[in-house]
Amino acid sequence: MEMMEPTQTGEVRQDERWWAASAHAGALLLAFLTSWMAGVAGMVAGLVVYLLMRDRSAFVAEHAREAFNFNLTLFLFAAGLAVAALLLLGATVLTLGLGAVLTLPVGIVLLVLAGIAAVVWLVCGIMATVKALDGQRWRYPFSLRLLR
Repeated sequence: MEMMEPTQTGEVRQDERWWAASAHAGALLLAFLTSWMAGVAGMVAGLVVYLLMRDRSAFVAEHAREAFNFNLTLFLFAAGLAVAALLLLGATVLTLGLGAVLTLPVGIVLLVLAGIAAVVWLVCGIMATVKALDGQRWRYPFSLRLLR
């Protein structure tokens, strides 16, 4: 595949904008459709767009990498929260419910963290989609940069 040429003014072409936006919006859509707020489905859109367009457009590849990395980061965070929740549940069961005095407040903190992560994921995904449509670069905050 050949690389898409930028326009004479250095602007990002409209088709590149749509591809880049689809990496972000696709992650949101797939996650909602599969009921995974920060799951594997969110990573699929970014990865598919990256694999399809990495040799054709640096702009699209950059956005697709960002979408994949951010959704992977949130997936790992959600998995960590789930493990912590299971450990808290186990501690409560092992102490025959007496441990609930300590585990209940920590469980509430875990729920709040999960809610914050969901809001950050949604807001950042929308912001990234808008930036891509405007032809601007976007870097997600708090994202592991594993796919480069």
